[in-house]
Amino acid sequence: MLWAVLLLPTAALAQQPSPTGDAGYPNTGPISGYMDFHFNKAHGEDGILDFHRFILLLNHSFSPRLRFVGELEIEHALVEGLEEAGELELEQAYVDFLLSRRVNMRAGMLLMPVGIINERHEPPVFNGVERPFVDTFIVPSTWFDVGAGIHGDLGRGFRYRAYAVAPLDALEFSAEEGLRNGRQKGSRSNVRNLAVTARTEYLGIRRLALGISMWSGESSFNAPRLATTVRLWEADARYRRDRLELRGQFAQVYVGNAGRLNEAQGRAVGVSPNVAEQMRGFYGEAAYRVWNAGAPRDLVAFARYENFDTQYRMPAGFLPLKEFDRDAWVIGTTYYPDPDIAIKADYTRLRNQSGLFPTRHLVNVGLGWWF
Repeated sequence: MLWAVLLLPTAALAQQPSPTGDAGYPNTGPISGYMDFHFNKAHGEDGILDFHRFILLLNHSFSPRLRFVGELEIEHALVEGLEEAGELELEQAYVDFLLSRRVNMRAGMLLMPVGIINERHEPPVFNGVERPFVDTFIVPSTWFDVGAGIHGDLGRGFRYRAYAVAPLDALEFSAEEGLRNGRQKGSRSNVRNLAVTARTEYLGIRRLALGISMWSGESSFNAPRLATTVRLWEADARYRRDRLELRGQFAQVYVGNAGRLNEAQGRAVGVSPNVAEQMRGFYGEAAYRVWNAGAPRDLVAFARYENFDTQYRMPAGFLPLKEFDRDAWVIGTTYYPDPDIAIKADYTRLRNQSGLFPTRHLVNVGLGWWF
């Protein structure tokens, strides 16, 4: 039955054949995973080789209606005590209680169902060596935390996920990276006030996938008098026809009482974080399969424009830092010697609106695979 797809882990679920042309996940056995390593070179700087990610996915079925899914990730190859090096993260670890096609329960460490990339971040399913900037600075992918909720397929092309989860920590927000450092990541997460997140997708039109997402939570538990409620809204679309593939995403963040948050942090540490009351980002991408004969003759050329501003609207009395009003052009190719292996190369032109910081020109090459 169609609802049995919900047995698969989030990453696998996202890669089932769909109107957008996403490939099927290659392995739904007890152990699977994905990896990627990159060469990154900014103009005027030394090149860097980095084994960015090594991920193992673990699956176990207790019964046809009870399933465990886990995802363990090592970033940057090395973890060293308290020194700045790599990261070891438990990105997913949950149990699915499969009740029916329409309503199922899930609890544990969950990926937030926000946007295209956060649940669909395996290297062969997106273009570009690095993930989009919007899915780094506006939607803080990879975004996960402890929670519980429901998910299901409502029929007629609609499916959904809705969870209650741990909130963000507003005292960790910043001007440059927005919400990113506020993720608690399930490490003794404070749940003075639970947050809620949800996503609805519509797949009822051939070749087209539409999605809307939200996240909302009171995030000032370390300074309760601030009452900093954070809300994020996101919409995305993916379309494929013959060799042409299109995708786009828009996300906006609202930070309540951002002015009071900045003042409180300024008094505490001596420097205001200059957190915005609104952050916004969007991108559009077009890709064309130059070769479309199946491996080893499958080559995609793409171009993506991104606009992202973590200082989009400032609270009264605070000025925006224009170096954080940014846009980028990313052009490149993805070559598939096998459907599960992606060899990527791209050129990125990253610009900001400040006259003090020059435009950055970056060349990236990467190899990613899953099994």
